[in-house]
Amino acid sequence: MEEELRDMKARKDYYNMLHAVSDAQQGIPQFCPCGALTKEVVDEDDTYDYVPGKRYFICCEFENDGMHFRQPWVTGMQQEVERFKKVFNEQEKLKRECEELKEQVKMLHLRLNELESSHSEVCV
Repeated sequence: MEEELRDMKARKDYYNMLHAVSDAQQGIPQFCPCGALTKEVVDEDDTYDYVPGKRYFICCEFENDGMHFRQPWVTGMQQEVERFKKVFNEQEKLKRECEELKEQVKMLHLRLNELESSHSEVCV
């Protein structure tokens, strides 16, 4: 029974690691979950008539065991562009809100000047 429990825990750890690897493959990976750096490589075996091989982001210590990165370059770049679009849209929204607030501050400043001038006329 204890051996089965240990085997089950080992399998669960393995599947958790696979899940972490699949979740980590968003955008351009800098580090593999194994701790190694990733590099950009061109697979010369995968060549077409007009394209000189496919490009990948791959772990420096790549083994085909599911624990290391080998992500197509196009996928990584597409995800990175989508991430930048999201950040850009958030920045644009903040910029618009700041412009609206700036207009409100100007209006309040003008109103304050009007009130000060009317108050000074009443006091005199």
